[in-house]
Amino acid sequence: MKVSLSWLKNYVSVEGNAASLADSLTMAGLEVEAVYDRYDYLNKVVAGRLLEIVPHPDTDRLKICLVNVGDKNIQVVCGDLNIYVDMICPVALPGTVFPDGSILKKSLIRGKESNGMLCSASELGTGIDKNSVMILNQGIKPGEKLIKALNLSDMVLDISLTPNRPDCLSMIGVAREVAAIYNNKIILPDVKITTQNYEDEKHLPDLASVIIESPELCPRYAARLVKDIIVKPSPFWLQDKIISAGLRPVNNIVDITNFVMMETGQPLHAFDFDSLAQNKIIVKNAKDGEKFTTLDNKEHTLSSSVLMICDGEKPVAMAGVMGGMDSEIKDFTTSVLIESAYFNPASIRKTAKTYGFNTDASHRFERGVDPEGTVTALNRAASLMAEISGGTIVKGLIDNHTKKIKNSPITLGVKETNRLLGTDFTIDKIEFFLKSVEFKVKHKGHGEGVEKLIVTPPSFRVDVTRPVDLVEEVARLSGYDNIPVTFPKISSETGQDAIHAAKIIDFRYKLKGIMTGFGFSEAINYSFIHCLSCDRMKLCTTDPARNIVNIINPITEDQSVLRTSLIPGLLETMHKNISRQSTDLKLFETGNIFFSKGHESLPEEKEMLAGLWTGLKDRSSWHTKERKCDFFDIKGVVEGLLDSLNIKNTFFTKIPDNLCDYIRPGFSAAIFANNIAIGRVGEVHPEVILNYNLAQTTYIFEMDLNLVFSAIPEKTAYIPLPKFPAISRDITIIVDKDMESSDILLSVKNFKEDLVEKLYLFDMFEGKSIPTGKKSISFRITYRSSIETLKDDYTNQVHKIITDRLIKKFNAALPAQKV
Repeated sequence: MKVSLSWLKNYVSVEGNAASLADSLTMAGLEVEAVYDRYDYLNKVVAGRLLEIVPHPDTDRLKICLVNVGDKNIQVVCGDLNIYVDMICPVALPGTVFPDGSILKKSLIRGKESNGMLCSASELGTGIDKNSVMILNQGIKPGEKLIKALNLSDMVLDISLTPNRPDCLSMIGVAREVAAIYNNKIILPDVKITTQNYEDEKHLPDLASVIIESPELCPRYAARLVKDIIVKPSPFWLQDKIISAGLRPVNNIVDITNFVMMETGQPLHAFDFDSLAQNKIIVKNAKDGEKFTTLDNKEHTLSSSVLMICDGEKPVAMAGVMGGMDSEIKDFTTSVLIESAYFNPASIRKTAKTYGFNTDASHRFERGVDPEGTVTALNRAASLMAEISGGTIVKGLIDNHTKKIKNSPITLGVKETNRLLGTDFTIDKIEFFLKSVEFKVKHKGHGEGVEKLIVTPPSFRVDVTRPVDLVEEVARLSGYDNIPVTFPKISSETGQDAIHAAKIIDFRYKLKGIMTGFGFSEAINYSFIHCLSCDRMKLCTTDPARNIVNIINPITEDQSVLRTSLIPGLLETMHKNISRQSTDLKLFETGNIFFSKGHESLPEEKEMLAGLWTGLKDRSSWHTKERKCDFFDIKGVVEGLLDSLNIKNTFFTKIPDNLCDYIRPGFSAAIFANNIAIGRVGEVHPEVILNYNLAQTTYIFEMDLNLVFSAIPEKTAYIPLPKFPAISRDITIIVDKDMESSDILLSVKNFKEDLVEKLYLFDMFEGKSIPTGKKSISFRITYRSSIETLKDDYTNQVHKIITDRLIKKFNAALPAQKV
């Protein structure tokens, strides 16, 4: 919602500058994303004095002007024959960006250099005259910027509104919030209806009729008739208001409907009355398969769920979405029937979603407009049309009101409000806040512990239905920045649960700190992913991750199901970064994944951690060669993470090829802690990389955070620093090629030899000296005693026992032996 400050001031007094207002609105829950001066584009337009004018040698329609722009004289070719010497006019210098988006450059016009442009008011967006160069006051000095010379400044606040605040999709709605912030009064426009009878004193209900056949989808439909209008361009003030809101002027009739929509939040539609068959309006559902062409000249095949506005013979508009070609306002239109209605938000949302519309009207209707503001907006539009188009308003109006929509009273407890907010507001203060935005408030109880209010929301606040909604109103109207930081009270009965919850919170923070310490950046993706993600990830048909939860009303087609893995989101993030030339990425994300448990049950949720590494590990420098990351780099990250969490009893094992799905067979491993599988790590399958339009080798890991948290020891044991030296021995054995080294390492640990302090794999070899189907694996074992210095003979004896046990268990051989 773009809010022009000059327009806003028509309804409320604004204190301070635009920046302070933006801060106040943001702290009141209306986030201001940007503040800018909409005349900034005139920054390179200056006042110029015409010093000399000569005819262009090649054409009678152009003149060559010598123009003083302050510090220099420039040559400009101009097509206005009414300019004169000593005239002061706006001169756009090269680099000027005009309202239509075009950029002025130095140019040759019929062989003559032109270093600027003499501008009309229309070209500059400061008026509607486009036939002649704009004449400035003689007192303006050449070279002075036009913004300063004409005092052109209009700050615009770009407000990002949440879907529950449709009341602020209007200037009056925002003005109401500003009035509450500054404790001012809102000034509503004065609407005067001057009517005239036609055709033997007949009123509008005698000239036209409105029939509502679908009252559940259209509870209210109002109309007025304006005759003898002249369709023409709007006056400058109206065009200027429309442009400031980001809309495009069309003609005076259409511009008035848009102006009133932006002013009041009520979308309107203007029909050419003479083109309505039988002078009827019928609101009803479409027929299945019925064809309809909208104003954008696109034909649509309708279903019976679509609400239509019809005349006596045919459809003329998709209700609340877009009008049709047959009834649009034309240059020769003389009579206009103005529609102002309240439509069922769900119906409009479904129609707009089904047919791919996102019009200004549907945007408001699908969120909910003020059901009591229908006639007010109608009268405002009719009054403006009579004033601007020269028409007259036919006496009487049609207001078919099939169902009254009223907000129910809500009981609000003062004690509960303060408990939820951590505040100590009095009942009078809460009443003051709510009344400032036009809520009706009555006292139900008074006195300590029984203070309650009966609050009735105004009709334009369709989002307020529960006590917690009122609590939110109190919070934002007090200013979120004014609410003190407090801690919730924890009863002794729930203390253990609270302690457990606090530990989990600390665990999450520690986890993120470790990952950022490894150089990873945190990604935060939507919980919604594309419905084809399971196919893109090559998941087999029996994979539990295919138990997806479909979103009934998805934001977009790309976000139509709940995620069953964090990996698709990270791959999409990778794609976005690579498209912006950021190819070396280390990302991680924590969040819930969801598995369907059937339509009657809530989905099962798991909190997961996932990481992604792609691109270079080391960049080329004077001491380092360029090297890409590999499987062992990301495996090392997982090992470092688990070690930092003090999870010691961990190992990695091969994942069977038929269970690899989205990770590449042979380049993957399952992660175990305390003999429980907690996750997996590996290279993303090349086919998955292609499915996501990527071209880089990528490595990922993912772990179940609940299992990781459970594996963290509750107590940390202290081990004194060793007093006695260690002795290392190497062992090389030849085993089957498919034998996992982790099995051998785990077996040595399970031997429970007290002298073994550390062991690790340091070499593996396959080649000519090794029999076919075999491989050579070398380990290093560190021995240490806590009570004495080890002797070589004793260490060798222990080492031989371990070696013999490994040879026997894995049917292995020593390198010197025949296999």
